[in-house]
Amino acid sequence: MSRALDLLRQGAPQGCRPHERHLLTPARWAGLAEALTMDHDLGLLALWAEPDAVHAAFLSDAEGIVALASAPAAEGRYAALSPARPGAVRFERTIRDLWGLTAEGAVDLRPWLDHGRWPRMAPLSARPAAYPGPPPQPEFLPVEGAGVHQIPVGPVHAGIIEPGHFRFHVQGETVVRLEGRLGYLHKGTIGLMLGRSPRAASRFAARLSGDSTVAHAWAFAMAAEAAAGAEPPPRAAALRAVMGELERIHNHLNDWGFICNDASFAWMHARCGALREGVLRACATAFGHRLMMDCVTPGGVGVDIAPEGAAAIRAALEAVATEMPALERVYDSHASLADRVVGTGIVAVALAARFAAGGPVGRASGRGFDARRLPGYAPYDALEFDVPVLPQGDVDARVRIRIAELKQSIALVRALLAELPLGELAAPLPQRAGEGIGIVEGFRGDCLHWIALDDGGLIRGAFPRDPSWLQWPLLEAAIENNIVADFPLCNKSFNGSYSGVDL
Repeated sequence: MSRALDLLRQGAPQGCRPHERHLLTPARWAGLAEALTMDHDLGLLALWAEPDAVHAAFLSDAEGIVALASAPAAEGRYAALSPARPGAVRFERTIRDLWGLTAEGAVDLRPWLDHGRWPRMAPLSARPAAYPGPPPQPEFLPVEGAGVHQIPVGPVHAGIIEPGHFRFHVQGETVVRLEGRLGYLHKGTIGLMLGRSPRAASRFAARLSGDSTVAHAWAFAMAAEAAAGAEPPPRAAALRAVMGELERIHNHLNDWGFICNDASFAWMHARCGALREGVLRACATAFGHRLMMDCVTPGGVGVDIAPEGAAAIRAALEAVATEMPALERVYDSHASLADRVVGTGIVAVALAARFAAGGPVGRASGRGFDARRLPGYAPYDALEFDVPVLPQGDVDARVRIRIAELKQSIALVRALLAELPLGELAAPLPQRAGEGIGIVEGFRGDCLHWIALDDGGLIRGAFPRDPSWLQWPLLEAAIENNIVADFPLCNKSFNGSYSGVDL
């Protein structure tokens, strides 16, 4: 057993389902932070807070479990995890921005989401305070060297994309360092969830990142069901999986096309866009919404598949499956395209592991984590599918992971529709106190939601975590020593969610 996991389990169980949360003393939390420097098994999935405590979720690859730990934040302070887990950096900055708690010994405590323009500092803390002065200027890490200069990009971009600022330090055309600055889409999501029922708050989860609306709504529903002690009916679980795989299909088609477009290969973009449109129309026919927003609700699903829905989905998937071999041949046969994507934007295997990155970003860099397998959930525990993994870690590998997953998802949807169980669409959600966590594999990777309910069944604590939290830092690493002109290509091969990390 790992020393860090052993220390974690010494804390008092708090009754979180289905993965237990252990309450540590501040001293034991500090011991856990120290043990993590030597123990490489536990990957950090998330780090968040409440007004008087800090929480963390870890994944043990060796034991195949998810484990949670907490500690009181005495006098607004707690021991930092960032010296041992670099993925903790942005979480610690966010905890300071939202809850006003400071990570002692942290690698970086600059503001992350708070640009100094909110009405209050630390809005989720016990005592939010007014800002003392004008918004501060953003700080970026320095770079020294002959001929190094800065290129600021964003937050407003030329395309119809979300806002984010990127600060490039370049030497000639080569990127020496890139820093991203997000926070331009702050919606106060956690604050909007607090004090509401899970059914009411599920709308906010579904809008955390609209392209992952099914995955986030499902993870939130899973957390709510675990907290309240409810289980969705088999038909609801199967329909959730149909929606989730359709979401993966249309997003992977979109990403494949856009990556090629950013490499100046517009034909592939056009064909993938046409196929994606067919899938979106089939989703609208089957579930009444192109993105299937608000179709997954706590307890089950809010809508059944329409009588003509299965046929529409099968026809759209048949069109994708029929054209994919030709698309792959075109992708493989153009030397100018290969020159742009092969060897560009490499994320080393060891770095992806250190950040516990999931989804195509992690799997293209040798990390085979897929939440459908580990920790696993229905109905995937009864389905056969492969999890493709590649070691190259470049733009091309991230494309090829998406192509392989497209084929897997098409087969999964066909299998699910062929054996769709009969029965109820939802189970009642008891109004009771409880705590739960849900982890669902979206098209970007693992979406994690934690909620705690009070005695009346209302939300007293919540944290939604998009997979982009652990992938944005890797984009900064991927672009180093590449040319500035390759940034759009690298960025699209990640397709991190700006909105998903702006709570």
